Amino acid sequence: MAGFENDTDLVYLRDVDIRDFEAVVVGVDGSSVALDRTFFYPTGGGQPHDTGTLAGARVVNVRKGPSSDGSLSWVWHELEGDVPALGATVSGHVDHERRFQLMRTHTAMHILCGVIWNEWKVPVTGGNMEPLSARMDFEFDPVPDGFAQRIEELVNAEIASDRPIRVEFLPRDTALQDTDLIRTKVSLIPESVSEIRVVDIVGLDKQADGGTHVHSTKDVGRVKVVKVENKGKGNKRVRVEIVDA
Repeated sequence: MAGFENDTDLVYLRDVDIRDFEAVVVGVDGSSVALDRTFFYPTGGGQPHDTGTLAGARVVNVRKGPSSDGSLSWVWHELEGDVPALGATVSGHVDHERRFQLMRTHTAMHILCGVIWNEWKVPVTGGNMEPLSARMDFEFDPVPDGFAQRIEELVNAEIASDRPIRVEFLPRDTALQDTDLIRTKVSLIPESVSEIRVVDIVGLDKQADGGTHVHSTKDVGRVKVVKVENKGKGNKRVRVEIVDA
């Protein structure tokens, strides 16, 4: 939309529970539209995008990308159905079932990170997820005996402990002085980012993170370790599924 000179407001960073919202179309590119604000999570950080509807059309992909002139960061929503016009005010609806499954999964991954660090002082090196399943890579060499059963027990004990999960926004300088955030490589965040979003599973794990999470560990349900794979020297992959408690 002519005159809109801001990045898309990523409202999901502040509120993961809102399902319905209104926004203004500020860009149109084929079957995709950019909005002035969005509650849809775009693919990134190992987490898949949300789905739902926008102006009655199905949202089938959500991604971050440049504005029409390349100067701004917008969120583009790919639609199946009629594409609304530039400048239109549209109603959006986030598919909460998929969102909540991804929230449970993402939080489970952070719990797994915290457990493995606290028990073995081993850092995570990568990860990816789908709704209710995930894989994470760790710098183990070798894996301890009874590892899969032990981490499943520890993770589910943390889930049952009902730890609160807090989201806060810290000035970059403050975040860079936090020892927990230093461990999770907060310094790798681009210097252009002046405010760091932090997800804190109180007493267990703290990470700079842009994803969606549940409000308490008990909301995850239960985690099952389905496989531990050897991906090479110093690289072990843990695959998990999230099920109802």
